[in-house]
Amino acid sequence: MSKVEVKTQKQAKGLGARHVYETLKKEILTLALEPGTPLDETTLSQRFAMSRSPIREALVRLSADGLVEMLSNRSTLVAPINLAEFPRYVEALDFLQRINTRLAARHATPDDIKKMRALAKAFDDACRANDYLAMSATNRDFHMSIANAGRNLYLARSYGQLLDEGRRILHMHFDYIRRSDTDALLNPEHYEMIDAIEKRDISLADRLAHEHTRQFHNRFMEFLRVRYDDDFEFELETPISGSEV
Repeated sequence: MSKVEVKTQKQAKGLGARHVYETLKKEILTLALEPGTPLDETTLSQRFAMSRSPIREALVRLSADGLVEMLSNRSTLVAPINLAEFPRYVEALDFLQRINTRLAARHATPDDIKKMRALAKAFDDACRANDYLAMSATNRDFHMSIANAGRNLYLARSYGQLLDEGRRILHMHFDYIRRSDTDALLNPEHYEMIDAIEKRDISLADRLAHEHTRQFHNRFMEFLRVRYDDDFEFELETPISGSEV
């Protein structure tokens, strides 16, 4: 096999793995593939009509993203959503959201502010289109534009990981808000945070970031509460009288 043929084969394999990765990532993030769903390499190979090698490569990438778990017995599952740890998740998210926003209020440039506004608008556009995947992606991009403006690579990286881990929870959060009579997805919160950062008002930026996290927490807890349907009654049969026995 010539060098050109080898290079072409590697490129095709890479494109195949990327297609599988992007497809499965979308299905996991939108909960089309539910937490705990097994991902069998042979079945996926048949589904995508390709060898197991690019399938394996895609699963390894998804594992690095925290979206699948590759177990010791070589089986792979869609990563569970650990609701028991949700309070600890929000605690970490709140800390990193606040510190990155505070740093942005100190270091953001006019170009950073311009990028934040563009991404806030992109999120609004995704909300109007009712595209949950685009909504979670643009929400992440908006918050990462704030973190990147803070000029601390380590804090931004940790924040990005938390945002990625929370995207499936965010999809449930979006679904609840869409059905709510009192909450709305389109609100001025993102723009208020940008304004505070642009004014270099560190205290206000910190407070708005904290309130943003608490609102996410409260809305998701309300989502969990309303998922329990207790609005029903049992119809009891008329007791059989002694004369009917």
